[in-house]
Amino acid sequence: MPNSKKKKNSQKKNSQNLTPYQGKERTFGYFRCSACNKGWMSGNSWANTWQECKRCHITVYPYKQVPLEKSDTHKPKEEHPQELCGKCIQLGFRCRET
Repeated sequence: MPNSKKKKNSQKKNSQNLTPYQGKERTFGYFRCSACNKGWMSGNSWANTWQECKRCHITVYPYKQVPLEKSDTHKPKEEHPQELCGKCIQLGFRCRET
């Protein structure tokens, strides 16, 4: 009987929302690594998708996500590190191209 309880608990955990936003669009996400406390922001944040901490190399889910805003000014874009992005890894190409 104990094994069936474990299975139910793990199924319940897998069905939980891992991020605040649950839509299909890209958002602006705020991340903080629980291991080293490093924080970062990303304009490539997706529902239930992690990014990897550059320092610790563990997966981190955003604690806050907000809609992307259109900007009138063109700022130079930083290169998106695909090797640290769960969505890029899942898709097999740059997530910004979706």
